[in-house]
Amino acid sequence: MFKVCIDVGGTFTDCLVLDEAGKFTEFKTPTTPEDASLGVINALAKAARFYGQTLQEFASKVYLLVHGTTLATNALLTGKGARVGMITTKGFRDVMEIRRGFKNIRTSMFNVFIPPYRPLVPRRLRLGVAERTLHTGQVRTALNAAETQAAIKKLKAEGVEAVAVCFLHSYANPENEQKAAQICRDRLNGVYVTASHEVLPAWREHERFSTTVVSAYIGPASSKYLDLLEGRLKAVAFKGSLLIVQSDGLVQSVEQTKKKAVSLIASGPAAAPQAARYCGRVSSYPNLISIDMGGTSLDVSLVCNGEVNHTTESWVGDERVAIKMVDVHSAGAGGGSKAWIDSLGLLRVGPESAGAEPGPACYGKEGKEPTVTDADLILGYIPEDYFLGGEIRLNVERAKKAVKKIGDPLNLDVSEAAQAIFTTVNSLMADQITELSTKRGQDVRDFALVAGGGAGPIHAAQLAELLGIPVVIVPRFASLYSAFGMFAMDIGRDYVRSYITAADTMDIPRVNRLFREMEAQALQDCKAAGMPSQDLALIRSADMRYLGQFHEVEIGGIPVGELTSQDIQALLQSFHERHRELYTFSMPFRGVEFLNFRLKAIAKKMELKLGTVAQGTEDPSSALKRKRHCFFKKSGGYVETPVYEGERLQAGNAIPGPAVIEEKTTTVVIPEAFTCRVDPFRNYLMTSQGNKRSSS
Repeated sequence: MFKVCIDVGGTFTDCLVLDEAGKFTEFKTPTTPEDASLGVINALAKAARFYGQTLQEFASKVYLLVHGTTLATNALLTGKGARVGMITTKGFRDVMEIRRGFKNIRTSMFNVFIPPYRPLVPRRLRLGVAERTLHTGQVRTALNAAETQAAIKKLKAEGVEAVAVCFLHSYANPENEQKAAQICRDRLNGVYVTASHEVLPAWREHERFSTTVVSAYIGPASSKYLDLLEGRLKAVAFKGSLLIVQSDGLVQSVEQTKKKAVSLIASGPAAAPQAARYCGRVSSYPNLISIDMGGTSLDVSLVCNGEVNHTTESWVGDERVAIKMVDVHSAGAGGGSKAWIDSLGLLRVGPESAGAEPGPACYGKEGKEPTVTDADLILGYIPEDYFLGGEIRLNVERAKKAVKKIGDPLNLDVSEAAQAIFTTVNSLMADQITELSTKRGQDVRDFALVAGGGAGPIHAAQLAELLGIPVVIVPRFASLYSAFGMFAMDIGRDYVRSYITAADTMDIPRVNRLFREMEAQALQDCKAAGMPSQDLALIRSADMRYLGQFHEVEIGGIPVGELTSQDIQALLQSFHERHRELYTFSMPFRGVEFLNFRLKAIAKKMELKLGTVAQGTEDPSSALKRKRHCFFKKSGGYVETPVYEGERLQAGNAIPGPAVIEEKTTTVVIPEAFTCRVDPFRNYLMTSQGNKRSSS
């Protein structure tokens, strides 16, 4: 029997298989942009051939398939979602357009080239109906069914493909929303319908409305893809469980994912920090910066004290997404990112990518524009004869011809232009890391850099040198980074209920009632997924802030069971301590306010164990494969560089830079200032000789 994790990226579909003997085997196939489910089947077929089985034989022996995809994120960012209508409380249809009176936080207010915000639902398709629920949960005005039916009739005439039902204070009492959503489902056969209390039962209308509309916008495409994937898997005799990676770093059933499509945002990238966390644990580094540099994008996240950072403050493009998500920053800085010259004559890299089709110029297909991969090939960092284990032979001359398009306008020869592309993309990545760490008060020198993705290990050490990071960890399965992270993920779901109250006037029985409601829902979902209830672990937390603050802090450690006033006092003390830890001060003299109560329900799973490799000496010469000319600035240019075969390296081998390690699906570049050591799991730990600061 096999357990399989598959991550569909913009360029490659990664497949990692765990067999009964506990051995991992990795496979990569090109992503099929027109139908990503076909790429999943191609990956399974490649794995089947490796094991000497037919696709049907192999698929029938897969008992669990965990799947992550960028489908939802891409649909939102490219504007290829559904035509959405909105039914809301009369007089409040402009809440999602007014937002909170400010632009997207990633946009400068002085940037005159940025057009005004355009909501996913045009104003004429945002229809108000008479109803009103108070913040207490009391229904002051029952839903006007006639107005709701008239609104539905208008939306149907407009040809909407999805409807978002968003009423005031439905988090406190969803009765009116439930009625409206049911009328929509009865009268709009085949149209995707979602309601805000189903997506985000929490206060703050703009955040809840925006998140619900996003879920409706990507819902039809996501449901169609998941239906198609299930159909293709059934056709090849797959009878196991299919679980989908969620944006909060958990995995969930297909049916639950369809109901809450917004949870697919950043589905693939959400798994990467789990891989970093695992690598940090086996390497004794609790503070980690995780980068996943694939063919299309770069994803950056932090692991602090062994815990993956989460956020409810996410923006995806211009859209506010307020569900709990793994805090991942993405940028168009992958191996396939195109280099270009802007209107000021400056070299830029990304965000546009060559993708899987046509791919970088060196692939020898239709691609003609210079990419990061073309530059890496020219600099000698990747082999022309062993890319993807030799499946793709790279064309150096085509790469040079493409990079020359950048070099000529800048008066640079091909080699200098390639160096400029390499330096530019590293600077772009450094900016992303700085935004997530230094700008939040973290010192990157206290972290180890975990490098994943096919292109990550090529750039990681020189990126670390640029930032002053002393240690780089390249996981054994770096090129299938997110897929490996899926093996370390929990099966479960996050729940939230809003109750805004000052600590000194809290109705503790009401809090206990909210937790009981969430726990009952968790048990119901657990049963629907076929998981034994005794295998469910419940983790409670609350969002808290000082009175008058705008942002809140999530505090965990709330005991399971009936809470008492003593438990609340202990929670207040934890809040003061956590606030001091995050912001260097606390105000125990000031009142504290509770906003949301949260529950994470996760199923117990078997501990992930990597197999070890043979122990060797420090001398790596037995794994020396060849030598080739690679560019290293401190060495004065192109130097004859030893190239080692990754699969022949042994635990304890120490490789001083400059050097290169060739794996089937990636290349590890070791600059002059670093020494690379192989650990017992065949992870690569590169340590800078110029910085002795410890990350542990």
